[in-house]
Amino acid sequence: MRSTKLVVVSLAILATTACSNMLNSTSVTRSVTSAIAYTDTGVSEPDKFPVLRAVGYASISAQKGPSRNQRNLQAMRASKVDAYRELTEQVYGIYVDSNEKQINQVQREDQLRSQVSGVVHGARVIRQYPSGDSYVTELELDTKVVYQMYQMRGAL
Repeated sequence: MRSTKLVVVSLAILATTACSNMLNSTSVTRSVTSAIAYTDTGVSEPDKFPVLRAVGYASISAQKGPSRNQRNLQAMRASKVDAYRELTEQVYGIYVDSNEKQINQVQREDQLRSQVSGVVHGARVIRQYPSGDSYVTELELDTKVVYQMYQMRGAL
């Protein structure tokens, strides 16, 4: 009985010592890991910040509405959306999908579909004006402003 107690006490001491050694080695590893500072974010500030410009158009007479004023407002909005689409193409690129159908090596049908998708932050309207039966919107995107916005958010 006495030898059994001695074995149990010895095992308890051995286990405690082993656990404390494991804790000490873990804390050393943690202190070394926490001493490492990651300074490179992978995004360096460019030398030049280009300013992107886009122009959007919309026909006034093609808009649906009971009055000329309402059609003008809708054309203003449509031309702004068109300008944003063009700006998005410049920033993200454009996806083009093409299908061609041939029978006996004679082209019967040709389909071309394009798509653009993205989020544009920091663009501003430079000018918006009527031109004949169209409404025109000019947008500008200063990439330095976009860079600074991402810095403020902590995204860089």
